[in-house]
Amino acid sequence: MKKLFLASLFKDVSEIFVDFANENLEGKTVTFIPTAALPDKLDFHIKYSMELLAKMGLKVDELEISTATHSDIANKLENNDYIYVTGGNTFFLLQEMNRSGAGNLIKAQIEAGKLFIGESAGAILLAPDIEYSKDTDNPLIAPQLKTFEALNMIDFYPLPHYKNDPLKEAVEKVISKYGAELPLVPFSNSQAILITGEEKQIVSVPM
Repeated sequence: MKKLFLASLFKDVSEIFVDFANENLEGKTVTFIPTAALPDKLDFHIKYSMELLAKMGLKVDELEISTATHSDIANKLENNDYIYVTGGNTFFLLQEMNRSGAGNLIKAQIEAGKLFIGESAGAILLAPDIEYSKDTDNPLIAPQLKTFEALNMIDFYPLPHYKNDPLKEAVEKVISKYGAELPLVPFSNSQAILITGEEKQIVSVPM
């Protein structure tokens, strides 16, 4: 049964994640994939997220899929308890997922019931395709990307950072351009999309 936790900004909804996981996190290992953050050099954000996971009791096992071997990718994804894919550039992320084979390996783990955490680009990755995110991410950063087809693990299109700066206007542009043809699901930094099996709900952090 699929178990997916989709966030715009994980640090703002981490308390929701603890409830969603619904188990003792102490000693569990998370495969942490920061690949999407490389083009934008989001080092501080990555470090903060890793520290936050560690404070929850999780062991963070970093996996940079743009440089890791296929066997290393397969081993970590199979043997660790959770998968976490950070935010950043969705097109670069998909390019490296396809090139390394990590995308298909992650799909197999999700289908087997492993809990997946997708933050921003990591959430968009699960959509049928990512072309709709051209107004929020620069596709030119991924010159080797041959297709916009993504992991297709959900039947909707997550739209992170709804009403949040600095992407507020870009998100509105996506809604005006694709809202009539795609099942977009806008959600803010203080919300998370929780998927268990075929059930989906959007949960907000209590004010």
